[in-house]
Amino acid sequence: MPRLKLGVLISGRGSNLQALIDAAADPAYPAEIATVISNRANAPGLARAATRGIQAHVIADPDRAVFAVAADRVLRGAGVELIALAGFMRILDASFVVAWTDRMINIHPSLLPAFPGLHPQRQALAAGVKFSGCTVHFVRDAVDTGPIIAQAVVPVLDGDDEDTLAARILAAEHRLYPLAVRLFAEGRLTIAGNRVAVAAGIAPDITALNPSDRT
Repeated sequence: MPRLKLGVLISGRGSNLQALIDAAADPAYPAEIATVISNRANAPGLARAATRGIQAHVIADPDRAVFAVAADRVLRGAGVELIALAGFMRILDASFVVAWTDRMINIHPSLLPAFPGLHPQRQALAAGVKFSGCTVHFVRDAVDTGPIIAQAVVPVLDGDDEDTLAARILAAEHRLYPLAVRLFAEGRLTIAGNRVAVAAGIAPDITALNPSDRT
């Protein structure tokens, strides 16, 4: 079967991009990265794409509408079927979000809806929570909202600071994001309102991932 074509939007180091690149290196993985777009010309993640021979584009125009038109042209030209925001630090134009509804996902380093927006690790530590983690969700116009596909949980340890907690969450992100893309590519996600139903057969190595649907 043809592999799903994935477009990845980045702004920085591209560590989640690398996790997706590594997953797609397996011929059995049901998705391949068709193109990478960065809104920053100096994003280190661009080098990750170049190393693997993946076409990459820089669209640095600060105007959201201009960016939306240019990015949409690149993505459709590459035959992209799903967009993955991977450390993409820019609010997208509403028209772009609408055009890619249910075909664009994001990963956020908290257990949404808790601690949306900037500095979620700082928010978690200030709140005194005992667990944090990451969330993959479909993108909607409001920041860090949309139907949740999957979540992974990590403990918040005594003595944690933002950096140590962020590193623990990031390790979980690198496992969770390729899994979420796989679920989409295999047609195992059904959206009903603000909920996502996930078909059975989920990998058991994620701490918390729609556990009632496991087999």
